[in-house]
Amino acid sequence: MPSEFLRLLLRRFALLLGVYTLLRLGFYAVNHAVFQEASAGQTLLAFWHGFRFDVSALLLLNLPWVVLSLIPSRARRWQHFLRTLYLLLNALGLVLNLADWEYFSFIGRRTTNELTTIGADVQRQAGQLISNYWHLFVPFGLLLAALWFFYPMPQPQPETRTMPDRKARLRWLLEAALVAGLAVLGIRGGFQLKPLRTGAAFVQQPAVLGHLALNSTFTFLKSLGYDTIEPKTYFSSDTALHRALAAQPAPPVPRLARRDNVVVLLLESFASEYTGAENGGHGYTPFFDSLATHGGLLLREHYANGRRSIEALPAVLAGLPSLLEGPFITSNFQTNELHGLGEILGRQGYTTSVFHGAENGSMGFNTFAGVAGIQRYYGLNEYPGGRTSPDYDGHWGIFDEPYLQYFSRQLSQQPEPFFSTLFTLSAHEPFTVPAQYAGRFPKGTLPIHRAVAYSDFALRQFFRTAAKQPWYQHTLFVLLADHTSQTNRPGYRNVLGAYKTPLLLFRPGTPLPAANVHRITQQADVPATVLDLLGVAAPRQLLPFGYSVFDSTTTGRAIFLSGGSYYLVHTDYVTELTADDQVRLYPYRTHQLPARPLAAPDPGKLRQYGNELKACVQFYVNGLVQNGLYPKTE
Repeated sequence: MPSEFLRLLLRRFALLLGVYTLLRLGFYAVNHAVFQEASAGQTLLAFWHGFRFDVSALLLLNLPWVVLSLIPSRARRWQHFLRTLYLLLNALGLVLNLADWEYFSFIGRRTTNELTTIGADVQRQAGQLISNYWHLFVPFGLLLAALWFFYPMPQPQPETRTMPDRKARLRWLLEAALVAGLAVLGIRGGFQLKPLRTGAAFVQQPAVLGHLALNSTFTFLKSLGYDTIEPKTYFSSDTALHRALAAQPAPPVPRLARRDNVVVLLLESFASEYTGAENGGHGYTPFFDSLATHGGLLLREHYANGRRSIEALPAVLAGLPSLLEGPFITSNFQTNELHGLGEILGRQGYTTSVFHGAENGSMGFNTFAGVAGIQRYYGLNEYPGGRTSPDYDGHWGIFDEPYLQYFSRQLSQQPEPFFSTLFTLSAHEPFTVPAQYAGRFPKGTLPIHRAVAYSDFALRQFFRTAAKQPWYQHTLFVLLADHTSQTNRPGYRNVLGAYKTPLLLFRPGTPLPAANVHRITQQADVPATVLDLLGVAAPRQLLPFGYSVFDSTTTGRAIFLSGGSYYLVHTDYVTELTADDQVRLYPYRTHQLPARPLAAPDPGKLRQYGNELKACVQFYVNGLVQNGLYPKTE
């Protein structure tokens, strides 16, 4: 029969499992729409699978408490110390999981170590985060109080000073060894060859339930100090790999004798779901819609390569999609060889810059701008008045309208030709607009709708100002979003819809070449497209993931990582490569992915697209691990 201390330890741990079940239930309730395609039985199975991740996470988090709990003392002070340590350690777990009740809807995944890399941003936004999500303190307080109240304490008995006999010591040693063995087994997640990993949650179908099976404590702790990735071995030779990679970018054709300026407008959370041009006229972006239908080229099958702002710049400026669980910008690979548009166009005599109205250093954008070869970064520090400016939104940075006007003035001062990227920020939680525009923009049905309408208005004002500048007529404008955000259109509530964003090219002075607007495009296509239009050849500096949207030899593709699976989008099929290397095929429909793969897919297409996706993943992962994304110069 186990001793009282072992029984107490098990009861206290069982209390934590019960609390994590409640946390998972709350996560499911808040994000129910994400899991609506799953049946009740599948959802219950996800809860059952979740216990495995809960045990692992709780043992990792509570390891000091578990070790100290083995000391067989009934002393009141000692037991109160153990209870206090228990509460302090698990308060962190409560915070992580409760935060993801809301944060998950923005990034589409459980929290990882990004909190340690954007800590300064979180600290700066602490006030508005608390004011907007104060309601999360209610379940936090209740659950913490429950842990205190229901924490089992030993029955009071008089302490004896006699040394335990040999039998008692042997029993204690056996129980300590048993706890140690169970703890190791629990942390590993079982007897399997390798320890439990995040991707194991996504083996169940539909794969989206992996987010439900996971807990944020597990994903956060597992990502701390993560600096190794296992190389992929789908292909044994480089020849076979490159054949399957299907990367044969057409050489750029000189389009103009004059080198155009290039302006990339990277629009915060500007999802396709919010545009009228892509939703039968029902949207919040009248100016964007007018640009798309009067001179602009709107690519209607465009997808983001990630779900977070920090993942957009590498794709847009360097053609590097986001195929890691954590962002490239803050990974150990950030110092790898990387050739961005800033470097390539800088060698062509371009003045290059990146503008972002947020705090300098936010999300590492300033650092990555340098990695991509950008000559000058403009952040909040460079804006007149900075945080003291009346244009400061009080949360993130400068409101879009004044910042875009500032951007236009700065462009007029830059030597031509110039290549400049601006990242907007107003369509970001808490979705505020300047006080003078209260009531001007439609509220819509989601908090973000009004902010998107304001950002669209800011775009209109920018183009009105820019059109009066001498550089306007010979400038290529590239408009696209960093990622999607809040959703309430049923057609977008699926894996593919979560990445559906617009891509619009506009060149006021010269018509753009013809292009298939229904080809598949992605953020990583921007470098090849820009270089193609400018007639700049840089084959050794272009990664093989993207194509120019004017390349008529291909119908394009998009690739992204979601829920532990890799996805490859083509005009006929969407291919999934699961965490356990299973290949699945789905029919392609714009921003709509069926809940289940084809039961009897075309074997030829399954093999072709499966190999192509595996080649992309192997090239990407091994290229980062080996710092070999680019061909070696002779």
